[in-house]
Amino acid sequence: MPTANHVENPLEYVVERMSWMVAGIGRAIAARPRVRELVAPPKVRRIGPADLWASLREGMADLGAVRDDVAFVAIIYPIAGLVLAAVAFHYELLPLVFPLVSGFALVGPVAAVGLYEISRRRELGEEVNWATGLKVLQAPSLGSIVGLGAILLILFTAWLLVAWSLYAVTLGPQPPTSLSGFAREVLTTPAGWTMTAVGVAAGFVFAAVAFGLSAVSFPLLLDRDVGVARAVETSLRAIRENPATMALWGLIVAGGLALGSLPAFAGLILVMPLLGHASWRLYRKVVVAPGAEG
Repeated sequence: MPTANHVENPLEYVVERMSWMVAGIGRAIAARPRVRELVAPPKVRRIGPADLWASLREGMADLGAVRDDVAFVAIIYPIAGLVLAAVAFHYELLPLVFPLVSGFALVGPVAAVGLYEISRRRELGEEVNWATGLKVLQAPSLGSIVGLGAILLILFTAWLLVAWSLYAVTLGPQPPTSLSGFAREVLTTPAGWTMTAVGVAAGFVFAAVAFGLSAVSFPLLLDRDVGVARAVETSLRAIRENPATMALWGLIVAGGLALGSLPAFAGLILVMPLLGHASWRLYRKVVVAPGAEG
């Protein structure tokens, strides 16, 4: 338990605030009335790489037809700006730069929910604009969407804890004194190589768990109010039925987010809408629609 004179390090501060937020989300979900249809588990199809390329092509067509989706992604920039500003003025945050950037893939599906909603409503023939993504707040399954988002947020927080711990036992525990000194230690010392290798391996595990939880879960929850457990179960079944194809999709998404993060997250203004629309299209290919399950 912290003492009266205890000064929080940056990670403790982030974790404490996130725990408050997750607790608030839990209370909001518990207080929300829930009406859910009792339906059979959604069926999944076998798909191949051709379906991935088709989803990307269709997502690109959506991106060209719905220009307002780019405005929705503008919410990323205040967050990215705060992170970059903090790093610029606080060298103690340098060990978290890579975990923060790479960890975006863990919570990316949450940021893309509004894009799924744009795709869904356009599919229904409705007119869409920049505010259409906010209509996800009207979804009957909002509580489940928020709950699954909270799970990914907890996973992201755990990843930051692991990343900070790796730094503490290799190059730390003292924070870096300069950017050049930190880069030199990471690139030229055995401790830096160990931190990088173990960090990449740990990051892969976290990314695999996040992908398993969310591969088709969020689009499914927007489409049908099936609950978090069934949505995640369907996501895992989709991966189990299509292991190689879904693994390739995970690599495409991770690679797209990594490229989009350079420079200074600017590429995300195109990558996020494309991946969001394509993910919805892929969901339609892999999960059998109601009425077509017989």
